[in-house]
Amino acid sequence: MAQVRVPFLLGHAEIAFLFQVERQTSQKWRTEGTLGEPDLIASGNPYWLLSTVMQLDGEGDRRVDRERLATYKGGIPLGYDLEGKERLPVVIGIQEAARVLGQSAQAVSRWRNRQRIAEADLLLSGSPLWLLDTILADAQQRQRAVVASEIASLRAGQRTPQKPRGRKPSAPAARPPREPLPAARTFTSGEQAAATEFLIAVLAQGRSVVIQPRP
Repeated sequence: MAQVRVPFLLGHAEIAFLFQVERQTSQKWRTEGTLGEPDLIASGNPYWLLSTVMQLDGEGDRRVDRERLATYKGGIPLGYDLEGKERLPVVIGIQEAARVLGQSAQAVSRWRNRQRIAEADLLLSGSPLWLLDTILADAQQRQRAVVASEIASLRAGQRTPQKPRGRKPSAPAARPPREPLPAARTFTSGEQAAATEFLIAVLAQGRSVVIQPRP
């Protein structure tokens, strides 16, 4: 990763690492509201400032492992603590970088694999992140065009919503309407054929029949 000053940010994988839990546990904290709204959405993925995550330390049975915290910080040599997302610089993922450069996300991914774009300033939960200024400086150096309207939107805080997690619940299958109950009928001993026909028709509808003999 590039050696630039970036705020300490964490995705679900980094949060799970600090608290020595499974990644799914961090995601569950988010779903339950224990972990608040993300401080950043980049390429549809949520990220939190370290200061936000540290608020969970000591809450209930949640504890940040100090050695792991030091390891995390050591992986971002020029990282710094930031209180509040209001001062968060513009950090973008592949999707936002693609829009700034007027390219597809697939094209930017290929550039990254071939080292034809600036090295990511952060790699969180397996996804690359850049400062917007890093992408702009790289584009200028490589004489690539940029889309001014997209840059303005990002500086104004306009982002792609967070990706939905899990499967979308499917609507229960509608049951076909059942035929109305047939009207009760009375048969005499001389109407055995009609009684049998009526019984067969009712049972074919999945109904049950109660026979009450009368004198």
